[in-house]
Amino acid sequence: MTHLLEKNSPFIFSNECIQAFRTLKEKLTEAPILIAPNWDQPFELMCDASDYAVGAVLGQRVKKHFWPIHYASKTMNQAETNYTTTEKEMLVVVYAFEKFRSYLIMNKSIVYTDHSALKYLFAKEDAKARLLRWILLLQEFDFKVIDTKGAENYAADHVSRLKNPYENIFDPKEINETFLLNLSKKLLTRT
Repeated sequence: MTHLLEKNSPFIFSNECIQAFRTLKEKLTEAPILIAPNWDQPFELMCDASDYAVGAVLGQRVKKHFWPIHYASKTMNQAETNYTTTEKEMLVVVYAFEKFRSYLIMNKSIVYTDHSALKYLFAKEDAKARLLRWILLLQEFDFKVIDTKGAENYAADHVSRLKNPYENIFDPKEINETFLLNLSKKLLTRT
């Protein structure tokens, strides 16, 4: 349905668009998917990168269950797709801290990633210049990195692996087509 918002796109409101609208309307009128932040609790970031996109979920624990506050994802540009796996995983952490800066700047936070090298990268002194610049950017935040299995990092993993609606176009775009509906189904069935 979001393709209708693109410049010079013909306005064709197909049966798929009608169904997507009805599903969206239904999901927005059900029980809350997102929660309001509790400023007395630490924030949790689930971050993941795929070959062409990065995704992050900001949330908090409520009665031992993770509840999302905000989702963010974007496709990588041509240069970013050539990054190493470690650089892509660090890119998503930097992207998440920039995107959620207002939540994280004066609060403790925990970063969950399925890339164990990130945990040790912050103590390494001889990293690549790009990684060192990113580490310097992140020093103003109070956070710790926790290595987790990919299956436990399901929210960010799902957001980073959405089908790219802009294949062969390396222009960073926010991915917001169907992820909220698909992810909310996964989150609600896991609790």
